[in-house]
Amino acid sequence: MPELQPLRPDHAPALLAFEQENRAYFAASVPDRGDEYFARFDEMLRARLAEQETGTCFFHVVTGADGDVLGRVNLVDVADGGADLGYRIAERAAGRGLATWAVREVAALAAERYGLTVLRAAARIDNAASRAVLARTGFVVVGETRLSGRPGLSYSRSL
Repeated sequence: MPELQPLRPDHAPALLAFEQENRAYFAASVPDRGDEYFARFDEMLRARLAEQETGTCFFHVVTGADGDVLGRVNLVDVADGGADLGYRIAERAAGRGLATWAVREVAALAAERYGLTVLRAAARIDNAASRAVLARTGFVVVGETRLSGRPGLSYSRSL
């Protein structure tokens, strides 16, 4: 059974492997992190953990039974009772409801632990899987946007 965990320093090796193994898969539907992210991974991770300590972001990993990272679900730009939701699930774990489960879990944490009242998200029009996850987890379309130069939809969910 998967487990949702707050991001910790000891996740670094499994998280880097997850990002490297799925880079091309993710780039097909979300902006690529770029070579610098991988070259400076340890520094980037320390920066994310520092942001988490201040409460401006909350980063989570979805782990499998063997501790490998199957996904990430993050709440960023936390302010005024709201946050932006972002998530990515490993290609080998996609299509089995893991993203829907993880988004529901993070939404519950957002309300109960982090005291948030609204979540925002966005998905490219051509990312049907992500749009379906958002619809299944109570997000509603609130407008149009552009993501990496491509058309997308903006979503919101009250908690």
